[in-house]
Amino acid sequence: MKMIKYGKHLTIVALLSVTAVATATVPVAAEETGTDYASNGAVEFVPNNDPVKPVDPIDPGKPVDPLTPGGPNPGTPGPLSIDFASSIEFGTNKISSVDEVYYANPQLYKEEGKATANYVQVTDNRGVSTGWDLKVKQEAQFENATAKYKTLKGSVITLNNGQAASNSEGVTAPTTVKSVSLNPGESVPVMSAADGAGDGTWVDVFGGLKKVEIVNEEGVKESVNKNTDVQLEVPGKTPKSAVEYRAQLTWTLSEVASN
Repeated sequence: MKMIKYGKHLTIVALLSVTAVATATVPVAAEETGTDYASNGAVEFVPNNDPVKPVDPIDPGKPVDPLTPGGPNPGTPGPLSIDFASSIEFGTNKISSVDEVYYANPQLYKEEGKATANYVQVTDNRGVSTGWDLKVKQEAQFENATAKYKTLKGSVITLNNGQAASNSEGVTAPTTVKSVSLNPGESVPVMSAADGAGDGTWVDVFGGLKKVEIVNEEGVKESVNKNTDVQLEVPGKTPKSAVEYRAQLTWTLSEVASN
């Protein structure tokens, strides 16, 4: 706290003279007196339960409106929250009998022309700095209940090159897992904050976008943005029906248990 000094400053000058002989005035050294008084400023913070909007993973201080099929799900409640997670779309692809790796489409936004890598966003507004853990689980294999071949047996999603980003200053960053392979029914760690780390809003951005040449449904080659760090591997031996297969990812955020 900056101390503010409130003081009174009084300067006294005496003029000496005699009636018989004129003399010059002699100044007396100024005497300065004062006192100090301390007052206080105070502000208090409490945990914030308000929902947090998704932020730009490239510029985490900027709110954004991401596009997802059916609209983004609302964030989880409370001061320790998952605010957003990208839905991962691998596009439309030709049926193949050889092993294939498909890349994720970018995360798009209401802002026209804006695209980024896929990401998940977490906020810790508890104000206690006790850490947290984020995990993800693929609930079941890619499936379509109405298709002849109902599941994509042996298919694996991989999330690579996760990087933590935030607009928070002076805060220890959480740790990201650099390569996450999803096995249906199994929860796997994605990002974690140790005791004293991870306060504020953080995004885990999976890689970046690259131009990839594809052959579209009309058989024409074109260059499109893809996230080559988010991949779906599908075995060639797995039969496929000409349908859309879907899988659900569940993200779980938990407090770090105290010792």
